[in-house]
Amino acid sequence: MKHIPGLHHVTAISGAPQANVDFYTGVLRQRLIKKTVNFDAPDTYHLYYGDQTGRPGTVLTFFPFVDAGPGRAGPGMASAYAYAVPTAGFDGLMAELTAAGVAFAGPVERFGARVITLRDPDGAPVELVESATAPDAHGFHSVTLWLRDPTRTARLMTDVMGYEAQGSEVSGGFERLRLMAPGGAEATIVDLIRSDVPAQGQDGKGTIHHVAFRAPTDAAQRDWQDRLATAGHPTTPVIDRQYFNAIYFREPGGVLFEIATDAPGFAVDEPVATLGQALKLPPQHERLRKQLERVLPPLTVAA
Repeated sequence: MKHIPGLHHVTAISGAPQANVDFYTGVLRQRLIKKTVNFDAPDTYHLYYGDQTGRPGTVLTFFPFVDAGPGRAGPGMASAYAYAVPTAGFDGLMAELTAAGVAFAGPVERFGARVITLRDPDGAPVELVESATAPDAHGFHSVTLWLRDPTRTARLMTDVMGYEAQGSEVSGGFERLRLMAPGGAEATIVDLIRSDVPAQGQDGKGTIHHVAFRAPTDAAQRDWQDRLATAGHPTTPVIDRQYFNAIYFREPGGVLFEIATDAPGFAVDEPVATLGQALKLPPQHERLRKQLERVLPPLTVAA
């Protein structure tokens, strides 16, 4: 594989899980496609949202840490994720949000497209971008990485990962460089921003933990391991995440990157029709089910 096809998922940190569910399934009309636990800290949920099947490029996941302090984006962090909204439905969506009393900023223009920004219950910016090619409003348009110097990150993404530079613009005090994976798939855009304003990021609720890119197959993922190591960016060993296999590395600007396989997908342990309804545990934590069901708060998804 000569280039990364695009985004697989984005993982963020939230506060109270019920407020998170209410916003993403209610206001944004995403589907809760998986209710599981943080494999490394199983007394905490790991919630996945996406389209009806959870196809790569639509999936946003959260670690809900109820006691987490507020975070803030800064250099060396992913600072925003954006959903693509079909042009034909963009004005109607703004009208619906206004009628529902949902506040948003904008629209502003970015690379010739209108953008509005909502805030989720933890203050995280959620961008909605007008798109002439989006089939619906469930897939990602892009992610934004905030970097002190985008040069080395841009070089990694173009020279190694196969992204192509699409130009730059300055808005809101930020210089924004746009990169796009070739091939015309969804969720192909990564924006790199830089600002001379002094800023310091802080991990916490309302921030992004990592950005995951697609590898269609296990063989493609192994190839990316080799190519990244050769280019001076060694990854972790392959880690089984139940719904995909994952490798991780820090890009030169400090953002945690993941490359995740498309398979086996989210229907591996429950039917597509009932995705996200039952608590699903990986085999290594199944023995803890009764204990975890006592600890994890019940969640309600509005009909």
